[in-house]
Amino acid sequence: MPRGSAFADTMDDLLIDAAQRAVRYRRSVGARRVAPTPETIAELDAFREPLAQRGATAADVVAMLDDLGSPATVATAGGRYFGFVNGSSLPVTVAANWLATAWDQNAALAVMSPTAAVLEEVALAWLVDLFGLPSDTAGAFVTGATMASFTALAAARHAQLSAVGWDAEADGLFGAPPVTVVVGDEAHASIGRALALLGLGRERVVRVAADGQGRLRADALPTVTGPAIVCAQAGNVNTGAFDPLDAICDWADANGAWVHVDGAFGLWAAASPRHAHLTGGLGRADSWATDGHKWLNVPYDCGIALVRDDASLRASMALSAAYLPPSETRDPMHYGPDASRRARGVDVWAALKFLGRDGVAELVARCCGHAARIASELGSAGFDVLNDVVLNQVLVDVGGEARTLRTIDAIQRDGTCWAGVSRWQDRTVMRISVSSWATTDDDVDRAVRAIIRLAR
Repeated sequence: MPRGSAFADTMDDLLIDAAQRAVRYRRSVGARRVAPTPETIAELDAFREPLAQRGATAADVVAMLDDLGSPATVATAGGRYFGFVNGSSLPVTVAANWLATAWDQNAALAVMSPTAAVLEEVALAWLVDLFGLPSDTAGAFVTGATMASFTALAAARHAQLSAVGWDAEADGLFGAPPVTVVVGDEAHASIGRALALLGLGRERVVRVAADGQGRLRADALPTVTGPAIVCAQAGNVNTGAFDPLDAICDWADANGAWVHVDGAFGLWAAASPRHAHLTGGLGRADSWATDGHKWLNVPYDCGIALVRDDASLRASMALSAAYLPPSETRDPMHYGPDASRRARGVDVWAALKFLGRDGVAELVARCCGHAARIASELGSAGFDVLNDVVLNQVLVDVGGEARTLRTIDAIQRDGTCWAGVSRWQDRTVMRISVSSWATTDDDVDRAVRAIIRLAR
């Protein structure tokens, strides 16, 4: 490895080369096929080599990544990827992410990175304001919505058990008073994973029936006693439908329950005047989980946990050790499960600074408009659209399970666009999720034409 000034010269050339390669990739991603070809995937086998005794040059490492890796990526950064509710990444957030990576900051403590700590604090405050949540809501940046729900539900567990005199963090759950967890039949699987990790059990839940769009039926909520948590949805992963949050919060008030809202992508509807009506009652909940790497379009990974009760969040997450200095400033590590972590708040700050309120609202509304148009045109072509397209999700039955599966496979192999498969009310469906800033009217035209052509 070069040292001294020679290393600096090598570093400059290396970073410039990597940046130029990245720019070329982003410039071309909109024009390329969405799914990689089988040939480019097969070439990834070149990576499967024994670890060499002597290392390669840094330039060769970057070149190999670009030459073999770039062609085999899925073009999620383009405008015609409609799978898994994956957003793209705004160019400004990519640039901010590069700069933050160059800073190489550990965002655990303010003393480790004053810049990261301040930007995280500001970004969280902006998010709380954007979503219309109580102004003193606390939060944390984590890996994704699963860990966001884990973090928020840890605070819920603490609050509900401490109210009956039990310290879950100190004493665990052996012998603890039972916590009743209520979920809708259409609760996302990530809620079950978070409950399992917290020792509350993915199957030790009370399931409540959902309606035809996947909304939890508030009239079917049970009467509960003792510590209780109810998990609601802002944006069903299949239909985009919202649970009746006001009615759920009324029930929670009467039963002393904590309300957690899984809003992995749907929480962003609160930022759009055209769609905020879907989130009625949102601010009455106790905690919320969402993803920045979905609809805010920041780079992976960026989950966001928000909790009304700062004290409960800190009690469930705070870490102490002899080498950790006391601080009068906000130390990010005391609000989430990670200690050492990257400065995710930089990307979110950059996105919100660049977009402003109007830009976030326009991004959400534009994606929803694209989804509505896709649904309308596929419906007019004779396909069965199964959901009320209230947000950015479209469920399509092309003509029975076999034909739908053949069509999805053909779409993914064709490369014009990418849509996924799901199950909805015992039917196999094509699921289309529009979450990218990069999607244009032309992208929608091309995608709809391809879907109709391949289905027929």
